[in-house]
Amino acid sequence: MTGYYDIVLGLIPVALLGITAALLVVGMSFTTAVPIGAFVAMGIIGHAMFVNTPADASDEAQSARPPLNAD
Repeated sequence: MTGYYDIVLGLIPVALLGITAALLVVGMSFTTAVPIGAFVAMGIIGHAMFVNTPADASDEAQSARPPLNAD
């Protein structure tokens, strides 16, 4: 099953290469197209790290179980 982070890992090179190629086809210079594609890839990485953090899923799963008694 494909999860969110699998999609993010696939989108990083697609964004970098695809946006750069699309901007080159439109007529933008290479030195301008690469940073724009990198900025979009960086935004995807930032979203995965700070907006939808990996700790969100594990925190919810652990809080659903009641704590065990040591006594």
